[in-house]
Amino acid sequence: MEYIFSDRVQSLKPSAIREIFKYAADPSVVSLSAGNPAPEAFPVKEIAEISQRIFAENPIAALQYSVTEGYTPLRNWLTDYMKNKHNVGSESDDILITSGAQQVMDLVSKAVLNEGDVVICENPSFIGSLNTFRSYNARLVGVTVEPDGMNIEQLEDVLKNEPKAKFIYTIPNFQNPSGVTMSLAKRKAVYELAKKYGVLIIEDNPYGDLRYSGEFLPSIKTFDTDGIVIYSGSFSKVISPGMRVGYGIAPKPIIQKMVVCKQGQDVHTNIWSQLVCYEFLTKYDFDKHLENLRNIYRKKANFAMDLLDKYLLPRITYNRIDGGLFIWCDLPENVDVNKFCMDAVQNKVCVVPGTAFMANESDVTHSFRINFSTPTDEQLEKGIKILSTINF
Repeated sequence: MEYIFSDRVQSLKPSAIREIFKYAADPSVVSLSAGNPAPEAFPVKEIAEISQRIFAENPIAALQYSVTEGYTPLRNWLTDYMKNKHNVGSESDDILITSGAQQVMDLVSKAVLNEGDVVICENPSFIGSLNTFRSYNARLVGVTVEPDGMNIEQLEDVLKNEPKAKFIYTIPNFQNPSGVTMSLAKRKAVYELAKKYGVLIIEDNPYGDLRYSGEFLPSIKTFDTDGIVIYSGSFSKVISPGMRVGYGIAPKPIIQKMVVCKQGQDVHTNIWSQLVCYEFLTKYDFDKHLENLRNIYRKKANFAMDLLDKYLLPRITYNRIDGGLFIWCDLPENVDVNKFCMDAVQNKVCVVPGTAFMANESDVTHSFRINFSTPTDEQLEKGIKILSTINF
């Protein structure tokens, strides 16, 4: 039988990262390609205790259907925490618990995008979100990521020339894949341009709590007096990605439409996961847990950057990072990054070519992404040392 797929998915291609994972599954291959939290970062003991208590004391709550908006105590706690701790959210906003932060992008896209609408995104950007926007037949327009965030002049040029632009998608903290953090001045500029041209902003912040040096910067959502910013948060990098608990904070009319869209997708986010998150946040020392994560990733990041300095400078260049899980490495302009990455695979080490993260296939990059959170120190040194032996 000939299978005829919808126009929305015919042009979609498998994630290059997921394809690379096939090679990384070989135990002889050193994988620097994943974006997984460090194994030692998981609060395994606490989650086991919480789960045992839930199933001993209130099992039906964890096994029965729940409301689409999310577990009410968790929603209430998050609303207070985000407002008091980060000044995110207002009386005009509401909150929706989602199946990971990725679902925020999908629900917003479903709620506001029409075929042919434009999504303005950082270039490079997170492949999962880019493919979500593509699946709704949106046209992606990339804006160059500089060491302090999006090129503001280029962003305004795009806004001037793209009347069908619906929203700006940005990861302002330790961006995946570039590791870049947007400066305060640029955060304010992005907000003012979105306001001026009447477009929304999706502020995706999965890594914001993982700052291990420098000063925390306010979220773009903290400037939102006009109801134009949709904030996306997640527990994937700070508790567990497998539990799939994220959340969106947005103006109430947008959340209402997202709720309706979610009812047609998965009814509600896994309620056991929500219960576990709530118990962990309220009955354990969450701030201490975050500090432990920062200590883990500070050590691993510094070790990775020391290895890059030792084995690969000055043949590559990179910007040092203050948080997150990724380092973006730049090859000389005469080097084919895809060939470099394939040569790396042949030599038993996986990194991700920058082409996987670009808004359009024609966009040129000579960069690749390294993840340092998942491999052991021994694997990290072995992998980076192998990269130094590749001819380029």
